[in-house]
Amino acid sequence: QETLVESGGGLVQAGGSLRLSCVGSRRAFGVYDVAWFRQAPGKEREFVAAITRVRASPDIADSVKGRFTISKDSAKNTIYLQMDSLKPEDTAVYYCAADLSRGGLIRSTNKYTYWGQGTQVTVSS
Repeated sequence: QETLVESGGGLVQAGGSLRLSCVGSRRAFGVYDVAWFRQAPGKEREFVAAITRVRASPDIADSVKGRFTISKDSAKNTIYLQMDSLKPEDTAVYYCAADLSRGGLIRSTNKYTYWGQGTQVTVSS
C-alpha cells in the first residue's frame, strides 16, 4: 500500500505562483507513473499533468500548458507541480496520483491506484 501526501496549496493572487509537492511513503517514484489532477467545486476531477514510463516527455493538459510544470525527484520520493501565471479558473483541490502499471489512459482517473488526500489551491482575481 502506497500513501501519498500533498502539500504546498494555499491562497494566491492571479498571476502568482505556487509549488505543490507530493511525497510517497514506500517505493521510489521511479517505478510509478505519476500524475496531478484537480477538481473544482461541482466539476469532475480533471487531468493536469503526468510523468509516465512510456513517454519521453511529460503529458500536460492544454489548459495549463506553458504555465505548469511537473517534475519528479525519485531520490526524495517526491513529485512536484510548479504553477506559474495562476488564474482564478485554476482554483481547485489538487491531487497527486500514482500507478505501478505501464500504459493505460494517462489522462484517466481510472488508471491510477494510489491517490493523495488533496491540497486546496485558491486563486483570487
